Amino acid sequence: MALPPRTHYTLHEVTARWGCNIADIAGWADAGRFRILTGIAVVHCGSETVAGKVVLSPMELLPLFRRCGTGPTEGVMRRIRPVDREDWLLITDPVGGITVAIADMLILAEEVHAFEDENDMVRRVASGPGAATPYDWEGMNVALILRIHDDGLPATQAELVAEMQDWFANRSNGDRIPDGRSIRRRITPVWKALRREDE
Repeated sequence: MALPPRTHYTLHEVTARWGCNIADIAGWADAGRFRILTGIAVVHCGSETVAGKVVLSPMELLPLFRRCGTGPTEGVMRRIRPVDREDWLLITDPVGGITVAIADMLILAEEVHAFEDENDMVRRVASGPGAATPYDWEGMNVALILRIHDDGLPATQAELVAEMQDWFANRSNGDRIPDGRSIRRRITPVWKALRREDE
């Protein structure tokens, strides 16, 4: 049985996935393309108590996102935004804010995938020979061909997607499993072509 899809990516995982600089990530987040999140212990913002998942402002942590890579790995955040709100809150306790590390900054998987879809990034990665991708798509294609050759098509395309997710899970000890939508995008042309032949 395959593990469920990823829910978050770290900033370092996203830079590797997209082949970009961490400064680009900060710029796109500042432009509202996605949010940079982290988890915090209880803080007080005036009369309000906030804890858990919060949004960070990359421009307030700008030294962490230097393109040259010489910046610190931790910064102090004095303002936060709860994920379900649009207003920023000033941290009053602890006085002086909280320390946040780049390693603890995340982007929601759904926002990563939406950004990739908006910018046609999945198709570009898939079509470029030698392009950086964390997934063995060529290996999946071979596994797909062998599965169809040996056993034919399953009853539904969803079953085939699940089998390919299992293949990725088995090959990577569950560490590198693309989401079902990415797998489906690659399987759909084959599925449709073979289904037409069955008609």
